[in-house]
Amino acid sequence: MAITAAQVKELREATNVSMMECKKALVETDGNLKEAMKILRERGMSIAAKRAEKAANQGLIATASTEDGKTISLVEVNSETDFVARNDDFKAFVAKAAQKALEADTPLSEVMGDELMDRIAAIGENLKLRRNVRYQLSGPGKVASYIHMGGKIGVLVEVGCEKEESADSEVFNELVSDLTLHIAAAAPPYLTSDEIPADVIEEERKIFEKQVEGKPENIISKIVDGKMNKYFAETCLVNQGFVKEPKQSITQLLQEKGKEVGDTFTIKRFTRYQLGA
Repeated sequence: MAITAAQVKELREATNVSMMECKKALVETDGNLKEAMKILRERGMSIAAKRAEKAANQGLIATASTEDGKTISLVEVNSETDFVARNDDFKAFVAKAAQKALEADTPLSEVMGDELMDRIAAIGENLKLRRNVRYQLSGPGKVASYIHMGGKIGVLVEVGCEKEESADSEVFNELVSDLTLHIAAAAPPYLTSDEIPADVIEEERKIFEKQVEGKPENIISKIVDGKMNKYFAETCLVNQGFVKEPKQSITQLLQEKGKEVGDTFTIKRFTRYQLGA
C-alpha cells in the first residue's frame, strides 16, 4: 500500500525518529502504526528518541580541510558526557562530520540526521550535530583553522592580501597563525564596530551615561566616548590588543606585517566556537 506523508508525520511525532526511518518501518508493516513503532523499538530507535530529550553540552569541536587548503570546515558535535567525547567511535563520527561540512552550507543535522540517530542508538547517549560552517577562500589570501584545549575551542579565519605572492610568505603565514591563536584566547564577538547592532551600541551608551550622572556637562560626552572606545577595544577583533603584545592593536599588527612585505593585509571574517556556549 502507498504510505502517506500524514502517516509518516504521525509516526515521527510519536517516536522522534527520522522521517526516512519512519517511512521504511511503515512500508515494512503495510502502514500499521503499532507494528512500525515496534520495529523501530527493536532497532534501538526508541532508545535514540528517548535519549534525544537528554541535555548534550559535552563533545568535540573539529575541523577539516580540502587538499588545496582553500576550503576549511568547523563543526561542533555534542554528547551528554565527556566520557563519550573521549571515545574513539565518537571521535571518528565527529571527523566524518567535519568532512561532510566541507561540502555543506546547510546544517549537518539535515545532512546526517539518519547517521546521527544510528550513533545515538549504538552509543546509548544523546548526541547533537550542533553547528557547522565552512570557509572557501575568495581572492588572494588564506583560510586557516585552529583547535584549542583538545577540541573545546575552534577557530576559522580568512585573511586577505592584495598580492598573490604574499600568501606564500613566511610573514603572512605566521600572521594568520597568530590571529587564530588570538581569536581563540580573546574571544571577540565582532570583527569591527560596524557589525555591532545599533540598539546594542545605544544601550551601552545609555549605561555609560548613567554611570557619569552628576559630572559636569562639558565632560560627560568625552567620558562616554572614552568608555565606548574601551568597549570597542574589548569586543571588536580589529581593536583588541594583540595577545602576544597587548599594547599593539590587531589593526596595528596587520599594518606592521603588511609593510614588511609591501602589501595590505585584511581580516575578512572569522568564526569561533566554544563547546557548549
